[in-house]
Amino acid sequence: MLKLRKILLSNYFYLGLIIILLIYLIIFFLSPHHSHYDIKQKVVVGIITNYNIDGNKLTINLKAKEKLIGTYYFKSQKEKAIFIKNISIGDKLKLAGTFTKPTINTTEYLFNYNKYLKRQGIYFIINIKELTLLNKNTNLFYLIKDFSFKRTNNPYLRTFILGDNSLLAKNILKNYQELGISHLFAISGMHISLLSTILLKLLTKIDEKAKYLIVSIILLGYLLLVGFLPSVLRAVLFFILFSINKIYYFYIKPVQIYIIVLVISLFINPNYLFAVGFLYSFSISLALIIFGAYINSYKHYFTKLLITSLISFLVSIPITIYNYNQLNILSIFYNLFYVPLISIIIFPLALISFFIKPVTYLLNIFIYILEKSSNILAHISYFKFIFCQSLLVIYILYICLIVIALLGLSKKKYYYTIPVIITLIIHTNYNLFNTKDYLIMFDIGQGDSILLHSNNKNVLVDTGGKMTYNTSKWQVTKNKYSLVENITIPYLKKRGIKKLDYLILTHGDFDHLGEALTLIQKFKVKKILINEGSLNNLEKQIKKESKNVIVAKQNYYFEAGEFSFFSLNNDLGEENDSSLVFYVTIKNKKILLMGDASYKSEENIMNNFNLDKVDILKVGHHGSRTSSSEKFLKTIKPKLALISAGKDNKFGHPNQEIIDRFQSLDINYLVTNKVGSIKISF
Repeated sequence: MLKLRKILLSNYFYLGLIIILLIYLIIFFLSPHHSHYDIKQKVVVGIITNYNIDGNKLTINLKAKEKLIGTYYFKSQKEKAIFIKNISIGDKLKLAGTFTKPTINTTEYLFNYNKYLKRQGIYFIINIKELTLLNKNTNLFYLIKDFSFKRTNNPYLRTFILGDNSLLAKNILKNYQELGISHLFAISGMHISLLSTILLKLLTKIDEKAKYLIVSIILLGYLLLVGFLPSVLRAVLFFILFSINKIYYFYIKPVQIYIIVLVISLFINPNYLFAVGFLYSFSISLALIIFGAYINSYKHYFTKLLITSLISFLVSIPITIYNYNQLNILSIFYNLFYVPLISIIIFPLALISFFIKPVTYLLNIFIYILEKSSNILAHISYFKFIFCQSLLVIYILYICLIVIALLGLSKKKYYYTIPVIITLIIHTNYNLFNTKDYLIMFDIGQGDSILLHSNNKNVLVDTGGKMTYNTSKWQVTKNKYSLVENITIPYLKKRGIKKLDYLILTHGDFDHLGEALTLIQKFKVKKILINEGSLNNLEKQIKKESKNVIVAKQNYYFEAGEFSFFSLNNDLGEENDSSLVFYVTIKNKKILLMGDASYKSEENIMNNFNLDKVDILKVGHHGSRTSSSEKFLKTIKPKLALISAGKDNKFGHPNQEIIDRFQSLDINYLVTNKVGSIKISF
C-alpha cells in the first residue's frame, strides 16, 4: 500500500499517464474504422437499446454487429398502439429495409450528421420496411432500463433521470441554449453529487467501506443505464476515486484524480473529445478544482455561486463560441436563479417523482416557472453577441487569455480580464473589417433561399419552407424540422452576421416564404419586401409581425454594400407570374434573380427593359418547363445558371427539357440537389 501511495503521489506517474494517453489517441484517430455491414444489406437482427416515437415516426437504436439506427413510419394508429404495447427495450428484432449512409452537411460550417454518428460508431441508417419481433427480453439490465424508460414519460424525468432530452420541445431547448443554461439539463457532477449524498445518508449505519462500495456499485449501474454519458462517467469516476482516496488515505490531490478520470474516460471512448458535453464537463470541473480555495474564501452562498458562475462562463467561452457562435453575458446572472431552481428543487423532485408519481404535480409547477421565465428572458437580445467561425489558433488564444484572466481573478486583479474582453469585442465585430462579398444559394430542398453579403450588409431572398399536409392527430410530430433554425440562422451566425438588412419575399408560395415568420421572430430583420397583388394568410401574418413591410413595385431600387438591386417585374395577376424579379449588380457583375417567374413574366421584362448579358441567372421556378424560355435565355445570355431544387422532388425539377436547353445554348449550370449549397465570391 505504501509503494502504491508513493507511485500515486509522484508527478512522473501522471506525466506518464498523459503521454500514454496521447500515444493511444494518435493511434486511434490515425487507424481506419470500418462498418461490419455493406450498404447492400437488406435484413439485420439486433437488440433494441432505445426508441423514440414522434407522431407516426419511429426511431430505433439497435445493437447488432455494431450500433445502428432505424426509422419507420407507422401506417395506422392501431399499428402504433400495438408497437407501444408489445415492444420493449432489450427485445430482439428483425428489421428488413434499405441501408443508407447518414447525410453530410451540404452547406459549409453546418452540422455534419454523418460525422456525428460515426463518432458514436454508427455508419448506417435503416429505412425500415418491415419490423418483426423475434424474442422478448429476459435480461435483467434491459428490464430495468425498459422500466425506467417507460416510467420517465415526462420530458424532464427523462432528461434528469436518463439524460435523454428527446422529449423536450425544440423551442424550449433553444430557449435554454439562448440563456446559456443548457448545461444544467445534462446529468452532471452536481446531480451525481446530490444522488450520492442521498444514498450515503440512507446508509449511515453501515460500515464506511461497505457504504462507499454499495454507492459506487449503484452509481456504476446508473452509468450503464444512461449509456456512459461523458458527464456522468466523469462524475461517477470522481466519486469512486475520491472514495478510495478517502478510505485508504492515499492523499491524492484533486487535480491528480482529475487526470486519472480524464485518462480512463478517453481510453473508454476517444471520441468523447468531440462531445460538447465532455468538453464543458471536464474544462469547467478542472477550473473549479484549481480555483476551489478561491471560491471557498467567500462565505455567502450566492457570492460563491456568482464566482462559480463567472469562472464557468469564462472557461466555457471558446467551447460555446466554437459550437454555437453566440454568447449571452447575462447567463452569468441567470445561473444565480436557475442553478438553485434546478439543483435544489427540480432535480430532487424529478428523482422523487420517479418513485412517487403524485409528486409530478408539484414538479410541473416548478417546470412551468422554469419554462415561462426562460421564454421571456430568451427574447432579451441586448446582451447576446454573435461570433463568426474562426481559425483554430483564435480558440487557442482564447484559452491562453482565459487562463491569465482566471489567475488574475484569484488574486483579485480584475484588469487581467481586459485582454479577453478586447479579443471578444474584436471577434464579434469582425465583419466590420471583412470586405469579402459573396452570394450563397442554400441547399434547402424544394424551395428557394439566397443570401447576398457585402460590406456587412445582408440581403436574404426567400426563406424556403417545407410543405406540411393535413394528417390525423396521431401522426402529427411535436418537433417539426425548421430550415431557418437548422440551416439559415446557424449559417448566418457562423459567418458572424447579426442582422438582415433586407428580406425579399419574391411571392406567396410556401416554398419561398414558408419560414419567414420563424426567421423574423428568431433573427433581426430590418426591412421586408413583398410583391404586388393580394396577400395570402401567411403574408398577412408577416405584416402583423413586422412594421417594416414594403411592397416592391416595378423599378424599386435599393443598395446593400456593393450590391445594387433593381426590381423588374410587376403584378401580372397570378402568384408565380407576379414573382419579384431583381436585377443585381456588383463590381461589373450582373445577376438576375427570377423567383418563380414564368414565360409570361419573362416576356413582360423583355418588353419593358433592354437587358444585356448577365453573368449569373437564378433560374425561375426551380428549373420548371414554365420558365427559362429559349428567347429569354438568348436575350440575357447567362454565363452561369443556378437552380434550387430538392433531391428526388415530386415535381421532377429541374425539367430535363430546360437542362437540354442550357446545354444546347452552352450555358453552365449548377443544381443544389447535385452539388449542395452554391457559394460565389466577388
